[in-house]
Order: sequence, then C-alpha cells, then structure tokens
Amino acid sequence: MTPAVEANADGLIGPTHSYAGLSPGNLASSLNKGEASNPRAAVLQGLDKMKRLADLGLPQFVLPPHERPNIPFLRSLGFTGSDAAVLERAWKDAPSFAAAACSASPMWAANAATVTPSADSADGRVHFTPANLVTNLHRSLEHAQTMRSLNALFPDPAHFAVHDALSPVAHLADEGAANHVRLCAEHGAPGVNLLVWGRDAFEAWDGPYPARQTRQASEAAARRHGASGAVLAQQSRAAIAGGTFHNDVVCVGALDTLFHHDLAFEDTAGTHAAIRQAAQGFDPIFVEVSSADLPLSDAISSYLFNSMLVSLPGEDRLTLICPTETRDNPRSHAVAQSLVASNGPIGRVEYVDVRQSMRNGGGPACLRLRVVLTEVELAATNPAMRLTDNLHTRLSAWAERHYRDRLTPSDLTDPALIDESRAALDELTGLIGLGSGFYPFQRP
Repeated sequence: MTPAVEANADGLIGPTHSYAGLSPGNLASSLNKGEASNPRAAVLQGLDKMKRLADLGLPQFVLPPHERPNIPFLRSLGFTGSDAAVLERAWKDAPSFAAAACSASPMWAANAATVTPSADSADGRVHFTPANLVTNLHRSLEHAQTMRSLNALFPDPAHFAVHDALSPVAHLADEGAANHVRLCAEHGAPGVNLLVWGRDAFEAWDGPYPARQTRQASEAAARRHGASGAVLAQQSRAAIAGGTFHNDVVCVGALDTLFHHDLAFEDTAGTHAAIRQAAQGFDPIFVEVSSADLPLSDAISSYLFNSMLVSLPGEDRLTLICPTETRDNPRSHAVAQSLVASNGPIGRVEYVDVRQSMRNGGGPACLRLRVVLTEVELAATNPAMRLTDNLHTRLSAWAERHYRDRLTPSDLTDPALIDESRAALDELTGLIGLGSGFYPFQRP
C-alpha cells in the first residue's frame, strides 16, 4: 500500500451568486428564490471554510468560478451584437436561458466530477469524469469549463486522467461525486466505491422531483475508470420525494465509516451487505440515524449529512464538519452530540458558517470535491491552486475588491455585471496560475 491523503478541491463562489431558484427538488433553492444574496460574503465564507480544512492539516485546493454571464452560450442561441446587447436581448426574449447563463452553480464542486483514486483504478492513475449535469439547464453548461479546471489542477497525464463528460443525454444523467462515497481501511489502500443512483434510464420515473443520477451513468463512470470495488445502490425514492436531490444530503463517509440516514437507500440491508462483500482488509462501520431521531425534513434543513467527514492527522477518530444550521436545529444538534458521546468512529464535531451557500441548498460537502492522492500525485498538482495562508489572504482581498455585497435576480440583467465579473476572473487567473487564456473572454 502506498500512503495517501484525502485532499479537497473547493469551488470558489462566483460574482453572480444569486437566489434564482433554478433547481427543482432543491428545497432551499426554491424557498429562497428571489431573495437578495451577498456574493462577497458567500465567497469569503467559502474561503474561510477552505482555510479551516487547511489549518487542520488537510491539502486544500481552489477551483475557479466559471465565466458568468455565459455570453458564448447565449450567442449560440442566436443572440447577436455586443456582449451587453446579447445579455439585454436574452433577458427580454428568453429569460429562462438568460437566468441559466448567469448561474454561479459551479461553486458546488461535489458535482464537478466522479473521482477514482489510483489505488482503485485499472491503470494506477487518478481518474476524473466531469459530470454532465443534464437534469438542470443551468448546470448542463458547466462540464467543458470544469474539464479545463481539472486539467489545470491535475496537469500530468502520467498520474491523472481527466476524461470528457459522459454524453449529455438523459439516459446518462450524471451528477458527479455528490452520489459517490469511498470507504477503505486507509486512503492509500484499495477501497469500496459506493455509487448511488436515483433511477434506471430505461424505466419510467413518476416522482414529484427529478431523480438526477441514472444507474447507467454510474456504471459508465466506474467502467471507464476501471474502478475496482464498485458497489451500486439505489437512492431511496422516499428521500428523493422528500427533497434529497443528491445522496450526499442523507449520506457521507470516510475511511471505514458510512454515516447515513435510514432513508438514504432503497434497500439499506442489501447496500450494507454489498459493501461488506466488496471490502478488502477492513470491516465497514455503519452509523445509521433513524427517522425517529431525525425526521427527513430536519435532515434536509440542517444538512447534518452534507457535512464533511474527515480523518485528521494524529487523530484516531473522525471529525464531522457541519454547517451552523446543524447546530441551530435541536434534533440534528442532539444527533451530532450523541455521535461524540457514543465513543464510536466520529469523535469530534465542528461547525462552519456557509450560510450563503446553504440558502441555495449547498452545504460544506457540496462545496468540495474529494481527491485521494499519494505523495507523488500531490507533488504533481498545480501548486498555485493549493490554498496557503498567503493565498487565502490574497483571494480574500481580491473578493473584497471585485464582488458586490448585494445581488437580486433582477440585478443579473445589469450589463455592468459582465465587466465586473470578467475583471475579477481576469485577475484570478494570475493569482492561481491559470494563464491568460483560461476563460473564453480572454481568448482572441
């Protein structure tokens, strides 16, 4: 076994962060639709969460925001003229497309890709498949730029394989790591890759909300990565109907421990049995929370399971990093406290403020993509994208200069936002070593 660590790559929240309510089935997104957001507070909260992880001793990387408004997308729909004219006409003639073109949803890096570490892949490289996110229009625009970001962070093909997204069709609807958990004895040891799907692509779906991940997409990602120890499990239909649009709203895992709600899986006993059978060299630990102790509605509003479950250097038990909403909900707080008191695998709970993201339906786990890396692989990443105290300071000052502190969905029609966003991204490419042609607007 080659020693390895679990790194996190978080999405920097973009200048157009707003509450436009574009995501059916995401209850927080729908509830706060139309409210004013604070993009500056959002990006600073995200940066502080990243720094917390780095200070705890875990490698932390930054993924850049995507260019928004997405003028090339609007031009592809036939809008012409200056960039400002394109945006203005799109809001008048095709407001749903204009709203999609302004979404800052790439901030949720858990949906950036499915990742298979080298310990589990057929060729001994770390594999990435960017998620096509075809269930929602605004998210389906992301995968090409996500691929560029991943190639920038993981540039060495001797160690990393960044694939194209799966074909952007409903049969292969793919939501990335938000439906993937890896269990293992040690990060560098072979693991169990639990891939959770919501629907079979060739069967009818009649739920009130979309089941975003197809079984076929999960199978394809595992197949192209040559992923060993793959276990496929169906997400609970009741959970999807209740508002768990991704499985990471009701399930999280780290090392040998799977922490989940009793409504996470359609067949909990069968899922546990399949994981046990696939596990090599360790006995999985299942920490299940009952609906009696934490009703599904409280699990969703508190995002207890959308916390980050991490193994910290020098600590024998895992740490659960929760949003402050978990602490503020009496039932979820009681569950969190009982975890620590039980002397089980989770020994500590910490809280972070990501309220701006939470109001759009994304907790601490939504903001990060987990990547297991050996020392050699870690050394092969782009060092300019790794968060240090100095980079945190520079990015915080950058956000203070460029981000608005108030933005309503109607403000997205302002053509000045194009120049503001581009000025921020143009400076960012220098701060994190992306080069001068990373974004479409930078290319001649």
